[in-house]
Amino acid sequence: MTAGLVISAPASGVGKTTLTLALARAYRNRGVRVQCLKSGPDYIDPAFHAVATGRASVNIDSWAMAREAIAHLAGRGADADLVLTEGSMGLFDGVAARGVSGTGATADIAEMMGWPVLLVIDPSGQAQTAAAVAAGLRDFRAGVRLAGVVLNRVASARHDALVRSAMAGAGIPVLGSLPRHAEITLPKRHLGLVQAEEQAQIDGLIDEAARFVVEHIDLDTVLKSAEVWSPQSAVPSLVITPPGQRIALARDAAFSFVYPHMLEAWRAAGAQIVTFSPLADEGPDADADVCWLPGGYPELHAGRLAANRRFLGQLRAFAETRPVHGECGGYMVLGAALTDADGVRHEMAGLLGLETSYARRRMHLGYRLAELAAPMPGHGPGARLRGHEFHYSTIIAQPDTPLAVVRDATGTIVAETGSRRGCATGTFFHLIAEDR
Repeated sequence: MTAGLVISAPASGVGKTTLTLALARAYRNRGVRVQCLKSGPDYIDPAFHAVATGRASVNIDSWAMAREAIAHLAGRGADADLVLTEGSMGLFDGVAARGVSGTGATADIAEMMGWPVLLVIDPSGQAQTAAAVAAGLRDFRAGVRLAGVVLNRVASARHDALVRSAMAGAGIPVLGSLPRHAEITLPKRHLGLVQAEEQAQIDGLIDEAARFVVEHIDLDTVLKSAEVWSPQSAVPSLVITPPGQRIALARDAAFSFVYPHMLEAWRAAGAQIVTFSPLADEGPDADADVCWLPGGYPELHAGRLAANRRFLGQLRAFAETRPVHGECGGYMVLGAALTDADGVRHEMAGLLGLETSYARRRMHLGYRLAELAAPMPGHGPGARLRGHEFHYSTIIAQPDTPLAVVRDATGTIVAETGSRRGCATGTFFHLIAEDR
């Protein structure tokens, strides 16, 4: 028997990720099989989930994915005892225009799957008003049910009592109360949390967080509040065309981001994935028929990448006869140059004319719907691709043939069209799904 629960909050920065990881590890330590999922396009959190549970986590996204695809991905929890879905931003926060099955809001997933919401409330700077916020969220949308709240960063016993009394008056169960505890704060950088694979002490941090919640949260009551769930037995697979049969995939600290469900879909379609490390001065596998450079943090390693002649030479040779595609950071490395935050210009592969700069920071964030004007690996002209863009680089030059007409979630055309030159293509958005 599997139960499902969504962990959400009124806003970002309240403690959803830390609580999700802590609960997942605490239940795992009790012998409960836990499957985590991430609502929305944030690509960093699933890696933390995997560390906490020992099971791979994936993103589920109502703007980019059909209900059947979401149900299929959630079905990986069929052999678990508990599915914990971490929300993004605030519970009802999404885009203005509906996508494939919703607006990208966490509430879409909660209602779609029938899972109640465990709400994380940070009552800093308030007391009874926290209950008003929780009550408003509880009553905002029919079909979204509240399991209860966990109070986070509570200042004192008196503060806790005031908030609990107000919650009781509003009929909202308080399932736990966490005092401030700086030791379990996860490190951050400009795109969010520092990635799990970069933190040698991540297991210890999660263990400490689990110990902390065991002391302050009623784990039995939280587990009972989850909704018993029966996964659909005959759900069609998420269909994503692999870019080739044998895929050379860049994978290291500079190229660390690709959605887990993408790799799974490629493998399910029969593709082979062979990884290589540009930071270790490795080039793509000579027997591959396509090379894929995902996003990550190349700006933090630009000098090293520029100096790795073997990597650059083998990448250029590969692109003479076979397709090479880059997403976001990978796209920047395929370009002519990348200027780092200190204003130092580093020459990149030069397979495309793109030049970007982190010395002139500008945030690019949001869903993207691209209609291809030219082919890219796995997709022909006219294909409609859904993805997400998040970076702080400024485009200095993007001179090549545009790859696509790219729109944001409101339908407004954006300047980040992607590029094509010869066998090389690139996009600023990370592919999530394709329209069928």
